[in-house]
Amino acid sequence: MPQSNVTEKWPPLPYEEWRATAATLHLWLQIVGKIRLMQCPWVNHSWHVTLQTTARGLGTRLMWHESASFQIEFDFIDHRLLVRADDGRTATLPLEPQPTAAFYRNLMSTLEKLGLSVRINTMPNELPNPIRFDADDVHSSYDPEYATRYWRILVQTERVFEKFRARFLGKSSPVHYFWGSADLAVTRFSGREAPPHPGGVPYLPDWVAREAYSHEVSSAGFWAGSEQYPRAIFYSYAYPEPPGFASASVAPSAAHYDNTLREFVLPYDDMRTAASPDSALLDFLQSTYEAAANAAAWDRHALERVAELPPRTSGLQSV
Repeated sequence: MPQSNVTEKWPPLPYEEWRATAATLHLWLQIVGKIRLMQCPWVNHSWHVTLQTTARGLGTRLMWHESASFQIEFDFIDHRLLVRADDGRTATLPLEPQPTAAFYRNLMSTLEKLGLSVRINTMPNELPNPIRFDADDVHSSYDPEYATRYWRILVQTERVFEKFRARFLGKSSPVHYFWGSADLAVTRFSGREAPPHPGGVPYLPDWVAREAYSHEVSSAGFWAGSEQYPRAIFYSYAYPEPPGFASASVAPSAAHYDNTLREFVLPYDDMRTAASPDSALLDFLQSTYEAAANAAAWDRHALERVAELPPRTSGLQSV
């Protein structure tokens, strides 16, 4: 198993070397995400279903089971799944090679023992040729080194995304992880309604896509790749895509518009090997947002912060 420097901010993530783990982990994250989906009230743009990065991995926010509350977290340092209830009880399951069906059964049994039984739709979302979780003996890989690398990239990406998010005064999503598509994303809104989304996302109801894209957006994220597109990228797109968006000049030089994905992409390897990876990523986020906002005539003066706030240390005595 390859070993990387655990302090490396942007470790390599070659898709071909962790593809089996990536596919399996995606399914496990969907199982936990669907538990959150079932236990929380619906929030606009499906923001209630997302997972969050933590100091040890990826996890849910607080969820409810009648009057009780609980959380689930993937720990990618000690490689275990933690279930915590508000009465102090906890349960731990190992993250190790195992069929997805076994992971599903063990987690559901654990929740039932804690008095937190949940029923979910066992069909994966947004994936080609899905196998029901409870019948999936195909996806069973787990390489802890690559699971840790993936999480560390998400943590560093969130750090830069939060800087970018802070520049916007209009409606903005949190920086959060969508388990359906397996990407960490942040979205800005113009405030104007958008035409109905055409839908057509595999194994996702069209009404969910239409509600998610009810208003104009400029959205960016990190995606680790798939069998159909086997490389990690940062992406940025606009919905609806305004005329001239695809031909806009963006930074850094490694970024380009992908006609198949219909979005700007910055390959992760180009970003991580840049002289200043943080600056390269911020340039990509800012320039692609400006491409969308300018082409769609957003009211940038009203939506953007034009001056930096004082340094965090300057107001310590008055706050």
